[in-house]
This record gives sequence, structure tokens and C-alpha cells, in this order.
Amino acid sequence: MSTLHPPEPIVHVGVSAYRIPTDAPESDGTLEWDSTTLVLVRINAGGASGIGYTYADTATAALIRDRLAPLLHGRDALSINARWQDMATAIRNLGRPGICSMAISAVDVALWDLKGKLLNVSLAALLGPARQAIAVYGSGGFTSYSEQRLREQLGGWAQSGIRHVKMKIGREPEHDVARVRAAREAIGVDTGLFVDANGAYTRKQALAFARDFAQHDVTWFEEPVSSDDLSSLRLLRDDGPPGMAISAGEYGYDLPYFRRMLEAQAVDVLQADATRCGGVTGFLGACALCEAWGIPLSSHCAPALHLPLMCAARPGIHLEYFHDHARIEHMLFEGAAVPDNGMLAPEMARPGLGIEFRRQEARCYEV
Repeated sequence: MSTLHPPEPIVHVGVSAYRIPTDAPESDGTLEWDSTTLVLVRINAGGASGIGYTYADTATAALIRDRLAPLLHGRDALSINARWQDMATAIRNLGRPGICSMAISAVDVALWDLKGKLLNVSLAALLGPARQAIAVYGSGGFTSYSEQRLREQLGGWAQSGIRHVKMKIGREPEHDVARVRAAREAIGVDTGLFVDANGAYTRKQALAFARDFAQHDVTWFEEPVSSDDLSSLRLLRDDGPPGMAISAGEYGYDLPYFRRMLEAQAVDVLQADATRCGGVTGFLGACALCEAWGIPLSSHCAPALHLPLMCAARPGIHLEYFHDHARIEHMLFEGAAVPDNGMLAPEMARPGLGIEFRRQEARCYEV
């Protein structure tokens, strides 16, 4: 039996974890943090090395090392679907959502990066671009920020040409309308304003705040209630202000999660995160579901990873340029793209993801 390419046996799988402090305390409506952990996978085959990563706990690295890496040694690096199925089968009794899916995600991304390098083609070209560049929205505006820092960050993005910006709300609801008003003043009338409650509100609170936020031209309300509360999301989608999109999906770890959300008609825009939902392979599945349901797709966080994916995603509308992750990726990855007038474009001449890990710079953060 002939194949387009001979098998490329995997000769090495390495995993490491890095804990990077934030540049200031960060919080949203339901969580506070002062560092972010990056779990990095490196897979070698055919004289090439592919990298993949997720933002997760160090337990993810242990799972990759102990359970997933042994499945890969000696197997064909180019048969990514087979490798993905092997990993999904191996974690059956451990539970699919959470750490297991993030572990699979990091390995799957490394396999796709490796495939691009083995074939000497960029991941964007390998997937087949639907567009040459994707719009970004600046994402930050943490509830821990002072009003001055909120204005500076969001206003700075608007001045740089980014057409939409997003801020966190929900930790102190009594201050949310005033913070949204301050953000609108900082960005002016021509920049879109998004808000993200991270599930902090009750449905009645969320509906009332949606009407208040509409007075400041907020056009995107992310996780106004828990993303598990599909009936409340549907209520907000149906009864909220016209022109305000309800979005959720960042906690989707498998395709049935996204299918349930779409079947419930709970969102105007689905969000998917390739560092959680099974890597490039899982993200492509979420993209197909969006296309089947006629729902737009936006990526969650990890901008360097999602750039080639969102350029290939036909229902894709924009990419989240999350402050914390963009900062880390520019620190630790050579080749991480910088928005140009609100757009990100992949470097088509660089194979795979188009980024390389700066191991020396990262060594001080290794755990």
C-alpha cells in the first residue's frame, strides 16, 4: 500500500512547565491570580522538532509524561488522527474534561507543528487559509485594575488600531456600570466595547446589566452567567438588547460540549480554545460545528497558537489578544506576531506554527 509520505517515527517526547508571574495582580468576576503556568511539549521525528503548549496546571505535564508520551514513542508522527484517538482512549477512565483534554491539546499542537516542519510548510498553509489575516480584540481590563490603568490599557489598544477591546466585570457589580462608562470614554465612539463577567451574575442581574451596558454601546456580553447554565444564556440571547452578542464556550473540552451549547441556541458567537478542546484537531471539530449551525467562531486566549487556526476557520470572526498570554508569548516565543492596525497575519515562510520556544529565557520560570 502506497502513502503520500513515508511514516516518520517519533523518537522523543519531552514536557516541561513554567510559572510566569503576572505584571500586576489580575482578577475577573470569579477568580484571582498572580501567575500563569505554561506547559510545553516537544516532539522529535525525522530530524525535526515540534512544539505545543497549553496554559494549565503542572499536573498536566505529569499526565503527559506518564500517560501520553509512552503512547507516542515509535509511532508515526504524521498520522495525527491516529495519535489523537490513542490519547483519547488512554484517558477514558480519568475523565475527559479538564487536565486530560489540556494534556491532549498540548501534544496535538506539537504534532501539527512537527508535521508542518516535516513538510516544510506553515500550519496556516497546511490547514488552508480562508483569509490572510484575522482581526484581534484587545482583552484585559481586569477587575483588579484601577480606573486609570483600565483607561490606559483599553485606550492604548484603541489608539493602536485595534477595533474592539474587552474588559472584565462582575467582581463588584455595584461598580460595573461606572467602569464600563470609563472604558467607553477612554476608547471613544469608534471602538467596539466587549464585557466578560466570567459567570459572576445571576440571570436577573445579567439581564438588568445588559440593558445598562447597552447605554454605553457594549456589543458583546461574554459568560453573563455560568456557561453551564444554557437556559439562562438562551434567555439573555433572546431577551437582551438588540445588537449585543452573547458568547461562551471557553470551557469546552470536547465536541459534545459545543454541540449541546449550539443545540440549546445559547450563544450568538461560540468561543473555542485549542489549548483545552483537544488541540488543532479538536478546534477544527468545533469550527465544523459552528459552520453546520451557522454560528460565528472566536478563539479564546493563546493568540500565537490560534493565529493560523483562525486564518483557516471559515466561520471565524476574530481572535482574542489576551494581555496575559500575549505578554508571555512575546517573552518566550520567537516569532510571536504583533497586531498591525488591529490585524494579525501568520508568517507563511516559517514552517509549522511559526514560533520557536526561547528555552534560555524561560529557564528562570521552570517548575
